[in-house]
Amino acid sequence: MIEIAAAALTPGGWRSGPVRVAGDGRIAQVGGEPLTEPQARQGPCLLPGFVDLHVHGGGGADTMEGGEAVATLARTHARHGTTALLATTMTAPRDEIEAALRALAPHVATRPAGGTRVLGVHLEGPYINRERLGAQPDFATTATLADVMALHALAPIRLVTIAPELPGHLALIVALRGAGFVVQVGHSAARYEDGVAALAAGASGFTHLFNAMTGLHHREPGLAGAALAHAERAELIADGQHVHEGAIRVALRCIPGLYCVTDATAAAGMPDGDYRLGRHTVFKCLGAVRLADGTLAGSALTMDRALGALLRLGLPLAEASARTATLAARHLGLVDRGVLAPGAWADLVQVDGASGALQRVWVEGEAVER
Repeated sequence: MIEIAAAALTPGGWRSGPVRVAGDGRIAQVGGEPLTEPQARQGPCLLPGFVDLHVHGGGGADTMEGGEAVATLARTHARHGTTALLATTMTAPRDEIEAALRALAPHVATRPAGGTRVLGVHLEGPYINRERLGAQPDFATTATLADVMALHALAPIRLVTIAPELPGHLALIVALRGAGFVVQVGHSAARYEDGVAALAAGASGFTHLFNAMTGLHHREPGLAGAALAHAERAELIADGQHVHEGAIRVALRCIPGLYCVTDATAAAGMPDGDYRLGRHTVFKCLGAVRLADGTLAGSALTMDRALGALLRLGLPLAEASARTATLAARHLGLVDRGVLAPGAWADLVQVDGASGALQRVWVEGEAVER
């Protein structure tokens, strides 16, 4: 039994602790007296480990590389407090996606030592609109349920991003939801009406809100307008590069389940320089990751920095924690991650109560060397 003495953020609010972790890597007990957030933040605070549903790479490794790349990125992000993630693919020729999924599957089956839990795959393309590729290579295509199921047989796909305006894709959303996949809308030239129709068909989120989608105009609300008007959930990259602070504030007011992702590339956790992103060479400089033409190409963000960005916006620590852990876990239907409660996995981060700076990390009860 491991005992961690710190103020703990439980589903019922702050408790004085301690948190006790059993030998099976699950939380056995969260005790202590109730605290207000100001009281809790006078010392170290225990939060649910971060959950990141959009990770292309980290530590110099890219999901599409195969080999030990996924283990490398899992260890990199664990050191920054991410305790569960979805390894995210790039748009590419079919054989390259298949090869990446085959290489990824063993790391889903067995958690890399010292690494975060890889929950499965976020299939970001190739079922997107080539008019809104962003930094995705131009191998976009339409999809059928059989296409997705064939890839799912190689490695467990948990979340699929698609452009709903493409032929057959509204019906595909219905089929994917029926087959148990979470569907997000993104990399899309969709109109407002297409976005509303996608939500009605079963899409439950928006991929990197505001980025690689039609924007909000008062006479043409676009896909971003559909999200702000109707969405319960959406992911957002809070790296100070992808979305202006004012737009983040708008999204926070409009979308109850807004949660942070990193969209991290191989450059995350690495110095400035050149890195791979699928078929692209990308360049990390001054905190941003870009293609040679200046297009933003994923990020170098880690989730501890995303937490800090939300705190700088003035969010309470409890809300910032929910938007970096709990809400993403619930989006995938997980009830034993993103929460400090008996029976849940002991995915924990300890932060400094005053600043929010990351101090310690545990993944499924294992202390991660930082």
